[in-house]
Amino acid sequence: MNIVLIGYRGTGKSTVAKLLGQRLGRNVVSTDAEVIAKAQLPIPEIVEKYGWDHFRGIETEICQALSHQDGLVIDTGGGAILKEPNVIALKTNAVTFWLTAEIATIVSRIGGDTQRPSLSGTKTFIEEIEEILKERTPKYQVAADHVIPTDHSSPEQVVDAILALIAA
Repeated sequence: MNIVLIGYRGTGKSTVAKLLGQRLGRNVVSTDAEVIAKAQLPIPEIVEKYGWDHFRGIETEICQALSHQDGLVIDTGGGAILKEPNVIALKTNAVTFWLTAEIATIVSRIGGDTQRPSLSGTKTFIEEIEEILKERTPKYQVAADHVIPTDHSSPEQVVDAILALIAA
């Protein structure tokens, strides 16, 4: 069984995935890192040169490939849930955890990150987060087996919560 972490960027997926992998002795796979490796370009360059649709296409290939593996901790990109085939693939032989955070928390965590291209290109940073969360929240809800707020928890506490839910 795989453990899949979904959620908007800045909710702690990458940090929690690394800790979870260490605690369980599992390999951790980042779908974003896999896209970067396959395209041999950083995400901002993929999006600039080829567009979001191209990025999402590679992401779907990665999700499909991961669905055939077992015993992984999978850290997904925030938009992986936008395509239904990704959700179906990620939920194959997996338990899915939606990590959430309030907008203020997300801003404090990712406000200075230049490796995350704008998703809208026209709005302020906070407006973009609000809009994207409004669009994606129903999709996260459908994809999630469990929801874990990360605002007031350390990454270690989030890992403990995941492990408790898996053991239940």
